[in-house]
Amino acid sequence: MSWKNYSACLLALAFSSLAAAAAGLHPFTVEDWAKLHYANAVAVAPDAKTILYRVDHGAEKGPEEQEWHLILADGSGDRTLKVPEHFTPEGFTKDGAALYGQFEVSKQPQLALLFLASPDAKPQVLTSIPSGVTHAILSPDGARFALLANPAPVDPLEEVHTVVEDAPTSVYVIGADGKNGAWWCPALRQVQATAWSQDSSSLALVSQTQMIGYHYVRSFIDVCSASGNHHIADIPNAAISELPNGAGGIAWSSDGKELDFLSTTTDVLTPDHVWSVSAAGGQPVDRTPTLKGSAMEIDGNAQGHTWVLVARGVRNEVDSFSNGKLTPAYDWPGGSIRETPVAPELSASPETLAFSVGDPTHTTNVAVVSGAALKKITSDGDSELSSVDLGEVKTVHWTSAEGIALEGIATFPAGYEAGKKYPFLVLPHGGPEANDNLDFDSFSRLISGLGYVVLQPEYRGSTGYGSEFLDAIYQHFGDRAYRDVDSATDYAIAQGWADPSRLAIFGWSAGGFMTSWTVTQTHRYKAAVEGAGITDWLSFIWTSDIQQIDYDARWPESDPDAFLRFSAVMHASNVTTPLLILHGADDKRVPTFQGREYFLALAAHGKTVRMVTYPGSPHFPKLWEQRADVFHEIAAWLAKYNP
Repeated sequence: MSWKNYSACLLALAFSSLAAAAAGLHPFTVEDWAKLHYANAVAVAPDAKTILYRVDHGAEKGPEEQEWHLILADGSGDRTLKVPEHFTPEGFTKDGAALYGQFEVSKQPQLALLFLASPDAKPQVLTSIPSGVTHAILSPDGARFALLANPAPVDPLEEVHTVVEDAPTSVYVIGADGKNGAWWCPALRQVQATAWSQDSSSLALVSQTQMIGYHYVRSFIDVCSASGNHHIADIPNAAISELPNGAGGIAWSSDGKELDFLSTTTDVLTPDHVWSVSAAGGQPVDRTPTLKGSAMEIDGNAQGHTWVLVARGVRNEVDSFSNGKLTPAYDWPGGSIRETPVAPELSASPETLAFSVGDPTHTTNVAVVSGAALKKITSDGDSELSSVDLGEVKTVHWTSAEGIALEGIATFPAGYEAGKKYPFLVLPHGGPEANDNLDFDSFSRLISGLGYVVLQPEYRGSTGYGSEFLDAIYQHFGDRAYRDVDSATDYAIAQGWADPSRLAIFGWSAGGFMTSWTVTQTHRYKAAVEGAGITDWLSFIWTSDIQQIDYDARWPESDPDAFLRFSAVMHASNVTTPLLILHGADDKRVPTFQGREYFLALAAHGKTVRMVTYPGSPHFPKLWEQRADVFHEIAAWLAKYNP
């Protein structure tokens, strides 16, 4: 296709958006997406009356923007907090007079205090660790902070060369006044998660093998204090998420006798059950062996309660964990809770819980406990969506041809008419050990805004359906998971939603793999878009920035055929579907050459293919002008090849 024709498609889409806007309510557009506000609970003040929350929103150009707000727990008194540039608030100090957080000093984040009486003043910096710090947690007595940081000195030649090695992470503890800072248990150099004991004397730690030098994952639990380290247990699997921030991930029981954490027995190395071990040491025990869902996060608060975010299908709820039992506690009707609740960090404080919740017609907002339920106290995003015509979203269930019970989220275009067939797009999620949440999904809304019915299938390997379902993807991404995704299209056709002559597929990351692979296996789709997808498993295993053996732990050189089997680049000659490839030019998770290799193979075979990269972009673009272009490229491709 010529660039002239492609540009014409882009212009036509732009003019159609303007015409729809002039009529009043309009379908969700990329311009709406950039303006949309999302509110997330960050911290609760020691008096349990004030909540700190963050508002995220896009822009015409540049990275995502953030605003900081303080609001009373009853929903009144909302005020914007102007904070200095490069300061990121994380919580309140003991007296509630200041916020602590990270402040950039010489390009490195350091722990600093911002006094609420003079928020425009420069933050008071408490640390000067050469490589900077990550998330801080305040001790329950308010006397000390624990931080994760790299104890190694800065390489004096860092502007000349880069030494390829895993950065060590250890625990640094400092007084709340910025004095008496010291490394605790410095021999521990792979720490990923921390939790203070109720008496503030010690820290429970989770460490995990890093990437370089390991072809397996092991985890370790220790209790660390100023006087030394007590090793508690070895875990023969993962016990943290892949992108920890040092907060949560392990919790003390209310009596201090046990440590609770997440781990798994699956080959996909994705923690999905709640485990406990004696704080004195011993054998860990899976407390939820029959869980019909997935434990996604765990966090204990200073008031002695342990909360677990549990995915049950496409909805997340918060359960309490006590005496070895998981009990449902809070959910968000018609939607999903995004993460475990925040609460005051002092043991002497009353317990006020603040949640981040969302649903398909409202962006994420802050909610608090009201009786036995949750009540929203913010309404960010509502004004931006007031002029948008949103179609129906619903969860659907079907059984595939091979007898697998599956769930998905269907999003319909505004004005959908039952009995009428629509262009259809199947949207497999990334991860792949993840799931789609029943909340406001921008990509589904953008594509349904083009007049499509969109279906997000929870294929085997998704969280939320138990360990057996999760583990079924191991070494089977290209057959079991593929068949589940394709069965979603069968289901949409059978329901009468999808026009079988106007089918499309789009996914990012693991969903990008699914797209690149699908078009080698079937010719039913008229247009396909893959973003940052894996196309060559043999090279991917050793070139991603994190361990990827959750897909397949075999050694590539010992069994290359096992990895080439599901590599789309090895089947490029089979492709007939026009394919658009989108990729960040600085993607470390799925290196950009994965897309380029496939692009060149398809082009050499004379296939209809286009590749667009985004300068400086990681795994998904951070700059909003690039995010907008992603959607414009998708929309133009669908308009051209699946009109």
